[in-house]
Parts: sequence; C-alpha cells; structure tokens
Amino acid sequence: MNIVKFLLAPLAVLVVLATAWMLFALNWSYSEGERAGWVQKLSKKGWLCKTWEGELSLVSLPGSTAEKFLFTVRDDAVAADITRHIGKRVALHYEEKVGLPTTCFGDTRHFVTKVTLTEDIPLAPGISLPNPPSTVASAASR
Repeated sequence: MNIVKFLLAPLAVLVVLATAWMLFALNWSYSEGERAGWVQKLSKKGWLCKTWEGELSLVSLPGSTAEKFLFTVRDDAVAADITRHIGKRVALHYEEKVGLPTTCFGDTRHFVTKVTLTEDIPLAPGISLPNPPSTVASAASR
C-alpha cells in the first residue's frame, strides 16, 4: 500500500505541473503585434490536433524580395475571415506563444487572432495602389 502511494504521489504532482504549464503557455503571450501582406496559403493540418497553418507574403516595396510570415490559426471563424480575404492585402493581429510542449497546438509560435482588410498600398508619397474590391462588398451592392 505504501509503495503505491509512494509511486502515485509524484506522478500526480507531475501531471498537475504539466497541466498548469500548458494552461500558462496557452494563455500568456510572449509578444503580440500585426503583420501586413498577402495571404498565400491557408490549410487545415494535423494528425490528431487540427489547426489552420498559413503563410503571409510581406513585401516592403514593389519588386523587392518577399519575406514569408508563417502563422497558426486555432479559431475556425478567424480562418474563415482569412479565407474570405485571400488575394487581398490584409493585416493579421497575432500573439506569439513560447514554451508550448508539443506541435499539437500549432506548427508555429505565431497565433493569429484577428484579420483586417487594408484599403491602400502606399507606393510613394501621394501615390497608392488600391486594393481590389472585396467580393463580399460587391455582392452586397448588387
């Protein structure tokens, strides 16, 4: 009897500590911010834990080399908003999570929580390239 208690007590403590760490890592953000660009890819991936994984192309100046921002979306509603705006310039609000124990929560550390359609693309002072009209907005005006 004492041996069972001796073995189960440390195991219970480890389970409680691991659960507390996961809850802390999921609810605490190391950093947060926004990135603007064009969403190139968004797909739902994973063997057991399905998450939306995406790629945002960041271009600072036309003709320059694009930088890729890899991100994860856990909320299906946010993923639907991103899908609706694929091909348009958007701003993605993200939270960076550090210390998650597995990739089951997502392939990246950057978790997108909100997407905003950006209206203009400034090329130079006084010159801007308009974003193509949203298909949702054009369908509503008919």
